[in-house]
Amino acid sequence: MSYTEELGIKAKAAEPAIASASTKMKNDALTAISSALREKAALIIAENAKDLAAAKENGISEAMQDRLRLDEKRIEGMAKGVDELIAMNDPVGQIISGSSRPNGLRIAKTRVPLGVIGIIFESRPNVTVDAAALCLKAGNAVILKGGKEAINSNICLGNIMRDAIVSAGLPADVIQVVDNTSRETTTALMKLNGYIDVLIPRGSARLIQAVVQNATVPVIETGAGNCHVYVDASADLDMAVNITDNAKTQRPSVCNAIESLLVHKDIAEKFLPMIAERFKSHNVKIYGCDRTIEILGSGIEKAGETEYATEFNDYIIAVKVVDDIDEAIAHIRKYSTKHSECIVTKSLENAEKFQREVDAAAVYVNASTRFTDGGEFGYGAEIGISTQKLHARGPMGLSELTTIKYLINGNGQIR
Repeated sequence: MSYTEELGIKAKAAEPAIASASTKMKNDALTAISSALREKAALIIAENAKDLAAAKENGISEAMQDRLRLDEKRIEGMAKGVDELIAMNDPVGQIISGSSRPNGLRIAKTRVPLGVIGIIFESRPNVTVDAAALCLKAGNAVILKGGKEAINSNICLGNIMRDAIVSAGLPADVIQVVDNTSRETTTALMKLNGYIDVLIPRGSARLIQAVVQNATVPVIETGAGNCHVYVDASADLDMAVNITDNAKTQRPSVCNAIESLLVHKDIAEKFLPMIAERFKSHNVKIYGCDRTIEILGSGIEKAGETEYATEFNDYIIAVKVVDDIDEAIAHIRKYSTKHSECIVTKSLENAEKFQREVDAAAVYVNASTRFTDGGEFGYGAEIGISTQKLHARGPMGLSELTTIKYLINGNGQIR
């Protein structure tokens, strides 16, 4: 029996207990998790320090180190995210709709857990807690496979959560963290049919595509984020500077940060120097089209297909001056990963056109793309941002971690 099969067997054995657990039992388990995270913050930080030291030794970028880093504030944020889930309605058992048929059959459409969820992710150890807590509240067992760069942090967090839920009366194997970071283990999880009901990759475009292309279990595709801000001719330029700066620099390593900026030709000469000046304080590297280089001068490198198609996850941005909103939308259609897109404009007509014609999970008017987040949308923590169109799209909260069961009651009907 392989290592991954053992994980699958344990998860399936724990599944009935969590699927049938009452809301109170699940909330008690979540309360135990949030308390344990706060109580063991020093231990978590010490284990995370091992991962950070290895990251520096391996030359991982500062932006990616930030993605990896845990401190007291971030641990408190994780604990608060768990607390918010406790206060949220339990989706399991909800009746979505119902009807009575002419033959007397009564049909109820209800929510039930997905079963065993596998999650493959990179870098961010907070995903370990967010994902486990969401899966638990939605009545699912979970197998978590993080990257080697966060292995010490992930194992520590997993052990803390497993001990916590046992204290609340649930099996420890409702939450399992894979401690083998080999590529072979990752591949085996993708093919764990009969044990994993759905697999969710969360990380780089390369990771997501590897899972989508190689998995034999069902996959929910989450978002690589090649996101854009388009500054329209009628935009409030001060607002546009603030939105663009926030969307790029507030936390550049995450999927809802923008990677490209599109600027209408009529305001480019005024706006581009404004945003370039703001970017200087963050040492943002700018790639630009010929018109961008003409306006901003030396220090701007030429942008091409590669730059416009790249999710930098860093203090780097690709800029293009466009003739009109149609060119902006066409550019987004070509390069977008269908995650989050934004227009800054005073034109209601252009705002409505942009939201109607841009194909993405989240389309903004006059607001930063950084809001595409389960917590910001009021869903508590999130499992990821789905960029596909089947089952779930956008921030995946509790209801997206359930499926449908029809309950049919009769009194002897036959067909």
